[in-house]
Amino acid sequence: MIRSLLPLTALLMGSAFLVFAGGVNSLILPIRGEAEGFSAASLGLLGTGWAFGYVAGCMRMPGLVARVGHIRAFGAMCAIAAIAVLLSLVMMTPWVWIPVRALSGFCFAGAAMIVESWLNERADAKSRGRIFGIYTMVNLAATTAGQMVLTLGEATGFFFFVLAAMVYCLALLPTAISATTTPRPLTRVSLDLRKLWKNSPIAVFAVLMVGVSNASFGTLAAVYGARIGLTQGDIALFASIPILAGAASQIPVGIASDRYDRRKVLIAVTVFAVLADGAFLFSGMTQQAVVFALSALFGATVYAMYPVIVAHANDHAEPGSFIQVSGGLLLVFGIGSIIGPTAAGFAMTSFGAPSLFAVTGLAHVFLILFALLRLWIAPAVATEDKIAFQAKPLARGSTPETAALAADQGELDADQPQSPSGSAEASRFEQR
Repeated sequence: MIRSLLPLTALLMGSAFLVFAGGVNSLILPIRGEAEGFSAASLGLLGTGWAFGYVAGCMRMPGLVARVGHIRAFGAMCAIAAIAVLLSLVMMTPWVWIPVRALSGFCFAGAAMIVESWLNERADAKSRGRIFGIYTMVNLAATTAGQMVLTLGEATGFFFFVLAAMVYCLALLPTAISATTTPRPLTRVSLDLRKLWKNSPIAVFAVLMVGVSNASFGTLAAVYGARIGLTQGDIALFASIPILAGAASQIPVGIASDRYDRRKVLIAVTVFAVLADGAFLFSGMTQQAVVFALSALFGATVYAMYPVIVAHANDHAEPGSFIQVSGGLLLVFGIGSIIGPTAAGFAMTSFGAPSLFAVTGLAHVFLILFALLRLWIAPAVATEDKIAFQAKPLARGSTPETAALAADQGELDADQPQSPSGSAEASRFEQR
């Protein structure tokens, strides 16, 4: 029993190291950049660069792995990510940091896809849900730990840059020495906007707006915190609390979306997000307890939207298109993640730190208006025709392989091409 679990443990350790280093890297850059006097516009472009690289990694990594193999590709991604962190330390200018951050996004996406492909290979009909749940919990804990480690020292030195690079290197060790068999090829997903829009217009528009909002906050929350006077430790909490709140809120939001029209649930959640946006934008609150409470409300709403949107899109999807729909929406989210930090960064430079929440607020208002329009135009999906809601990790850390790992066996079988005998399972075996 223990021997059979060791390969899975190695993969989860590799993923934990990867996400931990990513958490450190994503927070140290805006904090250090703010201390160095970088403009909010240039720091916003860091998020844009990362999102661009991440989307490119999701689309190009399957081809790279097909050429050089999983272990070599994973090792290369971890090594390049470590080099990118150290390069950010050596050349402290935003015009180096932006392309380097894009490189980090590419490597992070590629490494995550490879880990998830391995996990997917180990999963069967009985263990798939448990493996996905453990994987999600490990990544949530590692992300939070990576951000909270910044409470242990000052951002003005080199320690956190070197720590992130070291942990990226540690991430490649468990898979390098693991005896697990080479998994199947990575999931390939293309972006077919016309087909996605035909399947569910509200899902496409909503996930674009959520990408704008979530990436803006994820990139520039540290800058906002620094400019309202939070300490470095408080900034780490300000960035971590929304993630934890979002993870917790997915359960009640998911239950509600299974019982009622998902569009109405999405509108209700977004209304609360607008309230949080308005409180940050107009109240001028700087008291620590109030800021943390508002950040929890913000995270509980914005990080619960993406799973509802994906579930609604899959309610309308044709059989056999689950992974393509989920992966396509992820790429649309990535497009929003490219737009959002750029807009928010320039807004903060021109109008001050609170304008971050003007950008997120506008995205949420547009989402509500479009959802109300769709409610008027299109009928709701019958309860018996809905798929079961699934809690999901943060979209910013998801890949097309995440959709494959999260799928239940029926959805996977539907996505597999049929063999001559009509057996999807036989077809899957032949493809290996």
